[in-house]
Amino acid sequence: MSQKHFADYPLSEEIVRALNSLGYETPTEIQTEVIPVALEKKDLVAKSQTGSGKTAAYGIPLCELVDWNENKPQALILTPTRELALQVTEDITNIGRFKRIKATPLYGKHPFHIQKAELKQRTHVAVGTPGRVLDHIERGTLSLNRIAYLVIDEADEMLNMGFIEQVQSIIQALPNDRVTMLFSATFPEDVAKLSRKYMNDPVEIEIKATGVTTATIDHSLIQVREADKLALLQDLLVVENPDSCIIFCRTQEHVDTLFRALADLEYPCDRIHGGMEQDERFEVMNAFRRGQFRYLIATDVAARGIDITNITHVINYDIPLEKESYVHRTGRTGRAGKTGKAITLITPKDSKRLADIEAYIGFAIPQVKAPSEEAVDLHREDFERKLHVKTALKNDKREQLNQQIMKLNFNGGKKKKLRAVDFVGTIAKLDGVTADDIGIITILDNVTDVEILNGKGPLVLEIMKNTTVKGKLLKVRKGHK
Repeated sequence: MSQKHFADYPLSEEIVRALNSLGYETPTEIQTEVIPVALEKKDLVAKSQTGSGKTAAYGIPLCELVDWNENKPQALILTPTRELALQVTEDITNIGRFKRIKATPLYGKHPFHIQKAELKQRTHVAVGTPGRVLDHIERGTLSLNRIAYLVIDEADEMLNMGFIEQVQSIIQALPNDRVTMLFSATFPEDVAKLSRKYMNDPVEIEIKATGVTTATIDHSLIQVREADKLALLQDLLVVENPDSCIIFCRTQEHVDTLFRALADLEYPCDRIHGGMEQDERFEVMNAFRRGQFRYLIATDVAARGIDITNITHVINYDIPLEKESYVHRTGRTGRAGKTGKAITLITPKDSKRLADIEAYIGFAIPQVKAPSEEAVDLHREDFERKLHVKTALKNDKREQLNQQIMKLNFNGGKKKKLRAVDFVGTIAKLDGVTADDIGIITILDNVTDVEILNGKGPLVLEIMKNTTVKGKLLKVRKGHK
């Protein structure tokens, strides 16, 4: 029997409270299947589409199972891309907010010494890409002896990106006595081999992939010559007039070229690809999530980790090179039960790739005609009107939760013999504040960051300016989130 509410599971009050704050009401199908198995500490293999609530399916039991008092990492989550690692870290942090679960992201093109310093702090969950995680293991900066849970997320994508050998090296370095959970949208033979070799009689869970049927996504394709693609795209955008749309290109150069073309037309757009600086990519993703622009032009890899429930359209400007990528691309729309459209532009030379995709997804994608001149003219006025209307910013539950959190920065840490318990003991005694209002505490040599929850930050900030911690009056200021 499926659970109807998260409170029906054996979850602590802190986890249930966080789920309520995040607007999680009833479990998705994958969550209903995975959470009980994970809470029983059984190995599992789950085949589930992107956008099914998969991260919470393993994130909720992990946050429940980890011991807050243990300083060393107890769970390791492997993801194929930096963006997904950061998305998962954010999700784990939000789910474990009131239990003060600390998740640390480990990924390339980010200073190693900063991650090393983070790992010296209490870290409950490490989330990372295989290359950087292996780097930390080889340098001895990621402690493995307390790892009790391993999650391999998007295993098929790990395979496509050539990470399977690194994943195997990581697994071989972990304690044998652990729970392993493997998630994959597709199940090629190499992924199946991985589960057979390294997992202990795993429970097999398969959620039917509605993401590649017409249940939530309306799939279609349009024949076009390469030289006519841009004109067709413009007509499509006029007729479809999407609220939020990802346009996929095959290469970074195609992304840049198309971005310049649409920006010149004053379309509200931005781009994301692997050639951009990491900070810039994060800014673009966050701006798209908030609804600051409507059209995101992206390559496959760069768009991984975009977890936004209200993307109305995906347009494959270039057909994907890998058939699996079609599933991942189109899975960006029609998420969490909403409906969406996936439109693919096909040139004459794409017929072989199209045949491979259709064989893989199990149905022929309906071919439709390009919008007629009459249809474009009919919709142009609405399109132009919407084009010049400032987009209403989206304020999702995660942002609302984060707005109630203030990070306070104190100018004392380990060198002043300060511990987390000293800050908790002091702050929890303040008038109007309880221990439930205190989040993650990070103590470095000379500074300490303390998260204050539930909108109590300004109150604590003012009182702590004149309150000692362990007999020491520390300077305190509002820190960066």
